[in-house]
Order: sequence, then structure tokens, then C-alpha cells
Amino acid sequence: MAEVIIVQNEEEAGRIYGRAVADLIAKKPGAVLGLATGSSPLAAYRELAAILKEEGTDVSRVQGFALDEYIGLPLTHPESYRSTITRTVVEPLGLNPERVHVPGDSLNGAGLDDPACAEQILAAGPAYDAAIRAAGGIDVQILGIGTDGHVGFNEPGSSLASRTRLKTLTEQTRVDNARFFEGDLDQVPTHCITQGIGTILEARHLVLLAFGEGKAAAVRDTVEGAVSATCPASALQLHPHATILVDEAAASQLQYADYYRYVAAHKPEWQGI
Repeated sequence: MAEVIIVQNEEEAGRIYGRAVADLIAKKPGAVLGLATGSSPLAAYRELAAILKEEGTDVSRVQGFALDEYIGLPLTHPESYRSTITRTVVEPLGLNPERVHVPGDSLNGAGLDDPACAEQILAAGPAYDAAIRAAGGIDVQILGIGTDGHVGFNEPGSSLASRTRLKTLTEQTRVDNARFFEGDLDQVPTHCITQGIGTILEARHLVLLAFGEGKAAAVRDTVEGAVSATCPASALQLHPHATILVDEAAASQLQYADYYRYVAAHKPEWQGI
């Protein structure tokens, strides 16, 4: 079972994540971070940036790999995940942008309607997995979760052994993401390249963040439900080192919430996450 820590708010979760990653970088200056977009990780990135700045940590050798990227958006588009990762992670943390990667970097806006790019799109996933392996694997992968239990863009029904690949976004995911595109669903891409569940599970430490009542059912199914492609995040139960940071609202449907609180209250501080 994953370790579940129930926190008061996003800032507390961010401090827990930030402390763990800052300690990792201090011990391993060439640490490899798995990076997610969306709203859930933002406080975590802010807290990590503050700790690194306060402690003067050298991050010049840190590498980063994003979970996913849209197909059909130029990398310079403000809502591409390359741009988003640059704004929310690379610049605040002071990372070397040349050491931070997104899947399908070389496509740079090519869409599925361009037959000349078909081979390149299909090759992008295996190439990304190979790049992660060449970097030594991801040390800490931060994750958000969708209301339907998706992680990355691994929608319900995704194979739990899946690798980085082309995926079609569900209509609900596109509706959820329309807020980043002026509320215009027509602007939201229909496809992406995403790390697969199998790829994600190869990271040495997984940290999933979830906040708000809207995530409560997904968190319940992830932590206490059956391991199933119906809830892709439930695959975290199979990982030897997974940490789930949730606020009270997101934890509201957990049957064993009191047990998780008891464990957290009696955990030695030196153990970390």
C-alpha cells in the first residue's frame, strides 16, 4: 500500500515534497526529476524553489523529464507543456533548460494531419523512454490525478504496462483543460504523447498530490480500490515507494483515513517520505 499523508492544504504538501527533493539534490547533484503540469504541483514547485534558494543549492546538473506534451501545439505556444514547465519549474528552480525534456520535443507543433510526421510521432515515445533510461532513470516523479483517476494522459482503460506513446484525449479531459485555452474547446488538442503507466512505475519514488472534494473518489479508488485500468492511478499500489499527499477534502472518502493519520503522527521525522 502507498503511504498516505493527509495534510491541511497545498502549501503543507508542497513543503513535504520540497524538503524531500531538496535533500535528494543535496545528496545527488545530478538528480533526475519527473515533472507534471496542472494546478496540483504548483505549490510544490514554489516550496521547492524557496528551499533551494534559501539553502543555495547547486542545481546545474539536475535533469527533468515532463510527463506529457500535446500534439499539434508549437513548443512556443503558452499552453504547450514545454512552455508551462519552463514557467513553473525551470525558471523558478533555476534549472538548465537544456537538461529538461518533454516528449516529442522535435515535433514542435506537427499534427496528426501531417503524414510526413507520422513516423516521427510513432518513434517519439520509444525515444523518450530511451532518454530516461540513458539519464539513469527518474528519481522522484511528481503526479497529479484526474477526477477519473488518470495520471499523465493515461485515461481509464490504459494498459498498466503501457509505455510512452501517442494517446487520444477523452472529451472530459479536453473539457477540463479548456480553461487553459480561453474556455474554447476547439483550441484544445485532441492528442498527446504521454509517459505510460509502465514508464511512470519505473521511477524510484512516486509522489501523487490531490486536493479538493472533486478528487475524493479518484483518491479512494487509487488507494483502497482494486488495481485496475479503470483507475490508472491505482497502479501506484504496485510501486515499492509511492507517497500520496492529500488534503482533508480529497481524503474524505478514504475508509482508513484515521489509520493513515495515526501512522503519520507516529512516524520518525528522520524517515522523510
